[in-house]
Amino acid sequence: MAKWYERTEKSILSDDKKEIPEGVWKKCPQCGEIIYYKELARHQHVCFKCNYHFRINSDHYLVMLCDGGTYKEYDAGMRSGNPLDFSDPIPYEEQLAAAIQKTGLNEAVRTVESKLNGMSIHLAVMDFRFIGGSMGSVVGEKIARIIDRSLEKKFPLIIISASGGARMQEGVLSLMQMVKTASRLARLHDAGIPYISVLTHPTTGGVTASFAMLGDVIFAEPGALIGFAGPRVIRQTIGEELPEGFQTAEFLLKKGFVDAVVDRRNLKKSIDEVLKFYYA
Repeated sequence: MAKWYERTEKSILSDDKKEIPEGVWKKCPQCGEIIYYKELARHQHVCFKCNYHFRINSDHYLVMLCDGGTYKEYDAGMRSGNPLDFSDPIPYEEQLAAAIQKTGLNEAVRTVESKLNGMSIHLAVMDFRFIGGSMGSVVGEKIARIIDRSLEKKFPLIIISASGGARMQEGVLSLMQMVKTASRLARLHDAGIPYISVLTHPTTGGVTASFAMLGDVIFAEPGALIGFAGPRVIRQTIGEELPEGFQTAEFLLKKGFVDAVVDRRNLKKSIDEVLKFYYA
């Protein structure tokens, strides 16, 4: 005689299962919470249980920081070529075409003019979806141009960084963008025009070694990976174990490399407070 708790027949058919549409729910990789996507979006893509900051793209930052989500974009049509005829393992032109198709963008940074709580600003937002947010010649040129516009119009500059570093497909031409952007920022500093740098996950390589760490004020999102080389490379180089939390925003705050770790939901308010202080 079968026990009362043992099923002798399967009464639940697969047809009875309700499929959950893709993109309706999202699982937090840090705490495992299952979050309704629209609720997550209302919280600026921050987990309201553990404060994990999901990676977001340039569209989200522009809507979040620009008054009314409106802005004037510069140099949107600029595209990289293949000056070094890079073709191994995949031709560079094919990589660019795939990134353009995937993101709808022409490059890994967008530069705009807008208003933040009524104040005119220039804003550059990197997008990690485009070849890891890597900095090639066009990225460097677009950032250099938005710095020049800030110099011309005396508008404060904000750069949101998210990058794996210099773009290897452009070799030394990519590395040259480090000095190009850094020298332009020196002129901005000499003119007394504020530059706020916001470091998001991840900000590494040549971007960290140039414009990302040259802000008059440097903010970082919670938990963001920030560094030049990766922790594995550093560990192998120095032959020692690294401290817990090494290269996180919180670790760099303790060491004085960033000025504040700012929750994304408070980012616009924090930037506004800094700009009001500068122009008081």
